[in-house]
Amino acid sequence: MTVAMVDLFAGPGGLDVAARWLGVVATGIEWDRNACATRAAAGLATVVGDVRDHGPAEFPDATVLAGGPPCQTYTVAGSGAGRRALEVVLGFVKRMAAGEDVRDDLAGLDDERTGLVLEPLRWALEAHRLGRPYEAIVLEQVQAVLPVWVAVAEALAGIGYRSDLGILHTEEYGVPQTRRRAILIARRDRQPSLPQPTHQRYRKGSAPVPGLPRWRSMADALDRDDFVVISNYGTGGDPKARGRRTSAEPAATVTGKISRNRLTTQDGTELPRFTPAEAGTLQTFPPDYPWSGNDIPQQIGNAIPPRLAAHVLAAALGIDLDPATIDSLH
Repeated sequence: MTVAMVDLFAGPGGLDVAARWLGVVATGIEWDRNACATRAAAGLATVVGDVRDHGPAEFPDATVLAGGPPCQTYTVAGSGAGRRALEVVLGFVKRMAAGEDVRDDLAGLDDERTGLVLEPLRWALEAHRLGRPYEAIVLEQVQAVLPVWVAVAEALAGIGYRSDLGILHTEEYGVPQTRRRAILIARRDRQPSLPQPTHQRYRKGSAPVPGLPRWRSMADALDRDDFVVISNYGTGGDPKARGRRTSAEPAATVTGKISRNRLTTQDGTELPRFTPAEAGTLQTFPPDYPWSGNDIPQQIGNAIPPRLAAHVLAAALGIDLDPATIDSLH
């Protein structure tokens, strides 16, 4: 039987590409016209619109709910805005779990993105009230959102779900990039578990150890000679202390600013910067993925790496995923 999934805040298709690899039929909801252009070029089913204007009644065949809401208000460095947003959201989760309709209050927030993290919970609660609860729920975001997922898991427990959640390191799943994501998996019929790592964790300066295969490097993923990446960001807030990674290491977190990263030879000679195809490859999109529209670096940086998404979705669905299978698909 084919599994159908609705993907909230679907972006350019990271989770939907993974679903395609696993034979899951996915429909994404996305409002950004650039991401929608990429999705159309990639042949991904898309409802163009605001997640808040839709609900589970429109997707009666979907048995899986997935979502990666915007995260910007939780990651405001130093200002305290992220912490205050988190406190507000945790309060809303409790009210929603108690059956309150908080939409009017959410609309009054200073930054509307703060409340978007609650949309997957709204969908889950509405599906439960309709008598068609989702069999599985998959949520992902930056690690700062983990306390929200803890609160959401408690709310989901009240309507019959069991959850597992935590921080996953992307390089431990074969992604040639160090990136940490807060993941929640919930199911009604059994206790789910987050996927087990398939590769070693990267630690700068440390040698691989026996056991799992070594993490994948940029050189493993890209058809490029020996190079050094000099980050657009300053280490420790110092703009002069740019982070550096060699091609023998995984990439640092791929962000929407990846096109600003400099590439040089070991002796400092400037090299061409990453192309969109190369940046997408570091996110584990297929090398020929049809990036379209404008602001492509931001599309790439916003996406969940499909390879990580495949492991998470397989764990949620009880699929025994062979990493070699993914290797043959991208």
